[in-house]
Amino acid sequence: MIGGDIGARDPFEGELVTGFGNKPLGNADTEHQIRAPDAIANLVGLGTKKCVPCDASTPILSEKDVERLRNQVPGWRLGKSSEGKLSLFQDWKMKDFSSALTCFQRIGEVADSEGHHPDLHLTDYNQVRVELYTHAAGGLTENDFILAFKLNELDFSDLVPKRKMRLWA
Repeated sequence: MIGGDIGARDPFEGELVTGFGNKPLGNADTEHQIRAPDAIANLVGLGTKKCVPCDASTPILSEKDVERLRNQVPGWRLGKSSEGKLSLFQDWKMKDFSSALTCFQRIGEVADSEGHHPDLHLTDYNQVRVELYTHAAGGLTENDFILAFKLNELDFSDLVPKRKMRLWA
């Protein structure tokens, strides 16, 4: 067909209902990270924010706000803390024990600069888990997502095992 509609098609009703257009970073449960260009990341979103002090009167986030913010922190999953509170967590497998400790050091530097500290877990000598929730407020606050966003910006490529190349015949 020459001269016809050669652009993108309009979305179907079923696609509109899912709100797919409101998820610019894709599925929040994915480990694949789509990073915005630096010029944009520095203007909008969690990257421009700084953690603020919290106390027991700080409101925790609604489910709607949690889902909205999760789309900005790919790789982080929702779970329950050891205290039974809703939390964000992410796991990494490091090369060795020393790499896991270096990972904790890098995370600690960011956490100190933000004044918001995660729970850090090291198991099986190289399995790192970072768990975020605001203890003072008793649940998830925007601070947890700000810190998760900033931790996603850290480069751990020198600490994780190298992936084996897979060759297809």
